Amino acid sequence: MNEKKFTVAILGCGSRGREAYGKLFYKFPERWKIVSLCDISEKQLHISANEFKIEEENLFRDENEFFKEKRADLLVIATQDRDHVRQATKALGLGYDILLEKPISGDKKELIDLLELQKKTGRKVMVCHVLRYAPAYAKMAEEIKSGRLGKIISINAVEQVCYWHFSHSFVRGNWRNSEETSPVILQKCCHDMDILQWFAGSKAKTVYSTGSLAYFNKENKPEESSDRCSECKYINDCVYSAENLYVKRWKRENSLEDCWPFNVVCRDIPNTEEKLRKAYTENQYGRCVFSCDNDVCDNQQVVIDFENGVHATLQMVGFSDRMGRKIQVYGTEGFIDYQGTGFNSTLRIDHYGKDEKVYDEEELVKGLGPDGFGHGGGDIMMINALYEVLCGKGDDETSLENSVESHLMSIAAEESRIKGTAMPVHGEKYGK
Repeated sequence: MNEKKFTVAILGCGSRGREAYGKLFYKFPERWKIVSLCDISEKQLHISANEFKIEEENLFRDENEFFKEKRADLLVIATQDRDHVRQATKALGLGYDILLEKPISGDKKELIDLLELQKKTGRKVMVCHVLRYAPAYAKMAEEIKSGRLGKIISINAVEQVCYWHFSHSFVRGNWRNSEETSPVILQKCCHDMDILQWFAGSKAKTVYSTGSLAYFNKENKPEESSDRCSECKYINDCVYSAENLYVKRWKRENSLEDCWPFNVVCRDIPNTEEKLRKAYTENQYGRCVFSCDNDVCDNQQVVIDFENGVHATLQMVGFSDRMGRKIQVYGTEGFIDYQGTGFNSTLRIDHYGKDEKVYDEEELVKGLGPDGFGHGGGDIMMINALYEVLCGKGDDETSLENSVESHLMSIAAEESRIKGTAMPVHGEKYGK
């Protein structure tokens, strides 16, 4: 029997819309057919069109033109944070099912209004909390839900943002300024908030948070340094110089011609050393990290009390030698220790006085093949789960309704950081 096939339109053809999801849809033509693309960048639009074999008449640079009619069964929304609700609202009105990049919104009213509209239309909205689908996280969730760990008392989580990733995305890049996008605790860490809430198995009650922009500010700018790396005397010595991060590092990491984050710095694919150097000389990625318009925290800590008595902590830090998340789950009869560093990541589950199991994350994702790389297998597993949901066969773990809670937690955390006091997650209007 032939599988059901869904048409796909992609709104936002950047590193997630094209590089992650678009390539996965295109790789499985028996299930998906990409039929239309929309992006404000003509270059990015045509790179994607060439890759996915989309005709010119199905390419759009203007959002309003794109939304004049429904163009596919599924719409992927992978645009900037503050565009998501507006675009999802239009899409639901046209009858799309949606794959929606996170974060949904940093505004409580927008979250609730979108959820009410989704329920009214009956369309599917899956939010890209890809970690829920990664084999290591699924294994942890399974263990917690089985009861073998006893009563869960506490969960500790650390979000390590590698030094070059933080400077790329949150100092020079698209998510540097909370007024333009979202606070980092929402943009980067709604993944982590979602996992904590999922593992706790409860709504959050109160949140307390501290944090600051401790380093990437004008106070730490070296004497006699320039506002742009290409003109700076420290270009070869500064850890964060664009030459070191985008040219020397690109050459060191096998000089891939179309690979994040280099393909964000230089949209002229295939990348070369000369193209990368020319690009950072002219664009935002060549700015001194101490002279940008960034305002998001480079370190933040959160303490969460859940309604069922579970306590959790989250630390986000932008200064690490490698990317990865660490999680410890403390139960009355067992313990989970996950060291997800991206290199030799391990998951250890100990049942007190009974047994201990250790899993190598590479082994957990081995069956996924080369597609298992993204988010520890989460990207491809989410696309597989999306297919099942659209076929009416599977449960949507990251439905819009399930995802709203992590966003409310993140919003409360940022309010707490600014006000210096613990904040309730659910106010009277946004309660249970």
